[in-house]
Amino acid sequence: MYAAAAGQLGRLLAREAITVVYGGAAVGSMRALADGALAAGGRVVGVLPCFLIDTEPPHPGLTELVRVEDLHERKRRMIDGVDAVVALPGGSGTFEELLEVITWKRLGLFLNPIVIVNQNGFYDPLLAQFQRPVEGRFMDQRHLAMWTVVSGVDEVVAAIKDSPDWSADARQFAAI
Repeated sequence: MYAAAAGQLGRLLAREAITVVYGGAAVGSMRALADGALAAGGRVVGVLPCFLIDTEPPHPGLTELVRVEDLHERKRRMIDGVDAVVALPGGSGTFEELLEVITWKRLGLFLNPIVIVNQNGFYDPLLAQFQRPVEGRFMDQRHLAMWTVVSGVDEVVAAIKDSPDWSADARQFAAI
């Protein structure tokens, strides 16, 4: 179910001429995302740490493979220069990357859209947890506008296009 949705998202992004940048491995939902984009004629860039190449071989059809030294460089290279970040249902790596890019946005280091695909309520517990810092006054209510939540991959492209601007004014706010 999640892999099929990832493949559908890959096809949708390719049709919009949106390059997919992801971790580069040939396994799981992210492989399905890459397969979908490639099947639709899209461009797919994989960013893979050298130490993972033996345990998570790179996708054989990538348009481009960027080899990096470690996970920190991988995240930086995956996020630098992209127009949006989309979080599909995933594991600990997905959670860690999502929380880091939200932190970067909060600090004004990444100003582009963040879209969370809450397929079948996958992210409901995390979204509820995001309310807790607001309730405890660790975050302002306005910080909840840093990301957009959609229920399915068919809503991702519109969510990217309609994402609220996190401009210089928001960056100033984000830095307090």
